[in-house]
Amino acid sequence: MKRTLLVVPALLLAATAQAQFGVKAGINAAVLDGENLGSTSTRYKTYYHGGIFYEANVLGPVSIQPELLYSLQGSSIRTAIGNYDAKLHYLNLPVLAKVTVGPVFVEAGPQVGFMVANEEANQVGGGGGYRFKRTDFSLAAGGGLKLGNLLLGARFNAGLNDIDETPYPTNLNDPRFKNRVIQGYVAYQFDND
Repeated sequence: MKRTLLVVPALLLAATAQAQFGVKAGINAAVLDGENLGSTSTRYKTYYHGGIFYEANVLGPVSIQPELLYSLQGSSIRTAIGNYDAKLHYLNLPVLAKVTVGPVFVEAGPQVGFMVANEEANQVGGGGGYRFKRTDFSLAAGGGLKLGNLLLGARFNAGLNDIDETPYPTNLNDPRFKNRVIQGYVAYQFDND
């Protein structure tokens, strides 16, 4: 028991000693993909994201990387009634398992997003009227290169839950929108001196 009490703090100190903070920013290619779109179509829109991350080494090439990101997502939506661009502002919290071998890394894990604002822009013909849920659950996976303190990466975030909260007369009309986001980013990791 005493040995366990000594080993756990030692492991935590070792992980903290090898942890690094960083900042990142990049572009999003985002769309609201649906299962039952009918006469509705969606198209990718280019937005952006940025934030901070903390990488803590666990064992050898494996680390855990929680992040806090501001991410602008959404889609161009075309319906029989009208057309508009949905801009959904999220605070995303991914927690990724990361494996680094040489300069190459791969990462994957869950992400929860909290929508902080919703804009409808470029309305034509009275389109719009969608309401979106405030919470989004996603799976994130990607990879990239670590060149010293600089990281270049790409990631795909696949929404798991229907974020459309618009009431429909029947479930047949519900497009069941899910976030799909392709991200490219540049990050900088600070030295852990």
